[in-house]
Amino acid sequence: MKMMRISMVLLIATLVLACGGVPEEKAAEKESTEKFNDLADEEGFAESHDEPLELDVSALGSMQKIPMEAGNEANIYSVKREGTKNFVLVFHEWWGLNNHIVAEADRLYNELSEVDVTVIAIDLYDGNVATSRERAGELMKSSNTQRCENIIASVLNEIPDDANIVTIGWCFGGGWSLKGALAAGNRTKGCVMYYGMPVEDTETLKELNSDVMFIYAEQDEWINQDVVDKFKVNMKSAGKELNVLSFDADHAFANPSSEKFKEQAAQKANVKTVEYLNERLFNQ
Repeated sequence: MKMMRISMVLLIATLVLACGGVPEEKAAEKESTEKFNDLADEEGFAESHDEPLELDVSALGSMQKIPMEAGNEANIYSVKREGTKNFVLVFHEWWGLNNHIVAEADRLYNELSEVDVTVIAIDLYDGNVATSRERAGELMKSSNTQRCENIIASVLNEIPDDANIVTIGWCFGGGWSLKGALAAGNRTKGCVMYYGMPVEDTETLKELNSDVMFIYAEQDEWINQDVVDKFKVNMKSAGKELNVLSFDADHAFANPSSEKFKEQAAQKANVKTVEYLNERLFNQ
């Protein structure tokens, strides 16, 4: 019996090695997709987010549903330009796809004047929108990584294979902007992350087809200098370019529906963002 137990242990060890350490890779992947979500439980994180102010929006586009392989549907907000091969994917904050994100999608559609674009804001909360910190924390913590990845995959299935894709997101959506850029493969031409949690695994980052613009607030206690420095090291190890912009502001400084909104910093960040996205799409 003792020899049998030893043999079984050796067999399991051999299988793990033969699979190239898959359990370790899965652990790293879990960290990269759920690390930001875990911040909802940290003291002071929810309080650092001002509850969103009411925002009236006259939408240029419309909410739509797209099919998914599982038979259910995903929600998107889309401002379409017929016949274009240029797409901007927008990822919402921890509040969900609210009027602020609709307004951001419309603004990007208008400001990306050098190219014809379709802008798609992706709903990773399946129609749920938070108006309180408590609800936002619940939605973020309960968001399922696989479900979010399936939603993004379904959106990408609706986009032509020869399209040019750029991504942008804030807070919770900042991390998903990077994940969306990875999922889009060789169609990706650019990625903008506003104070989101980066993917840490360098082997995964090697799969990026573009550089990344990373925007963060120097007063942010969570997406801080340590996070930025680690991202720089990981991107360099992956052989990818990282453009970092920092502002003397706090988390969510670019959100005009937040009391932490800093107009001057937000405007500067937006100018750089629009220049970056125009260049990545216009020069294809």
